[in-house]
Amino acid sequence: MPSLRLTLLTLLTLCAFAGNSLLCRAALSQTSIDAASFTSLRLMSGALMLGLIARLNRQGAPGRGNWLSGLALWVYAAGFSLSYLQLSTAMGALILFGAVQFTMIGVGLVRGERLTLYQWLGLVLAFGGLVGLLLPGLAAPPLVGALLMLSAGIAWGIYSLRGRKGGDPLRVNAGNFLYALVPALLFSLIWPGDTSWDYPGIGYALASGALASGIGYAIWYRVLPELKASTAASVQLSVPVLASLGGIVFLGESLSLRLVLASIAILGGILLVILARTASKS
Repeated sequence: MPSLRLTLLTLLTLCAFAGNSLLCRAALSQTSIDAASFTSLRLMSGALMLGLIARLNRQGAPGRGNWLSGLALWVYAAGFSLSYLQLSTAMGALILFGAVQFTMIGVGLVRGERLTLYQWLGLVLAFGGLVGLLLPGLAAPPLVGALLMLSAGIAWGIYSLRGRKGGDPLRVNAGNFLYALVPALLFSLIWPGDTSWDYPGIGYALASGALASGIGYAIWYRVLPELKASTAASVQLSVPVLASLGGIVFLGESLSLRLVLASIAILGGILLVILARTASKS
């Protein structure tokens, strides 16, 4: 793939991933749609888009989803939506990213992976940034919202690790979205609040599922084989930054000094882990 096309497609994918946070926050703060309905519509439209793309791509390897991955996907999607009832776009994206990375690194440690000194320093720096972000204070995020996003990040980390087992990623993800839709619809039926829809909220949910998730994942899986593992991991550090900028430009959100310092610590620490891992393998 030509380098310019690869760069543009990668940037488009990262914007799509950041767009999920922006679309969810916009829907739940500026429209009347409830979090449970947003989650169900997002998963439904994502399943349809991924299934359509997988069907058109007849050269892909076989693959299918499963209930465990579908449940992890639903926990992520539900926690993601519920947390954005309280968190800003930037705050939510940063907590999510940190929780995902800590989960995947933690599972690696449990499985016997060894970290270098620089990786441990990076991990401590990132963990300190996350703790500093969550400590009580005027600029601290709401506790319930932060815990919900942490659970979403842990679930997404588990989902990502389970997705490494092989099979065509488009077909596997399409199947997992369908499995996740079952608990999502059940949750919508027992949703304790008022279930409400409006056209802007529905539009945001469909865009999040079909465009930011469905097409975003499809493009990512297309460019991923063309990227070095370290590059693929490093560029994802830009997602919380892009989400933060989107929140400022489109939703009028502001950044606190605590959030800026925590972002530097968390993203810088994860980058140090990635660079040290790359150096140890070279």
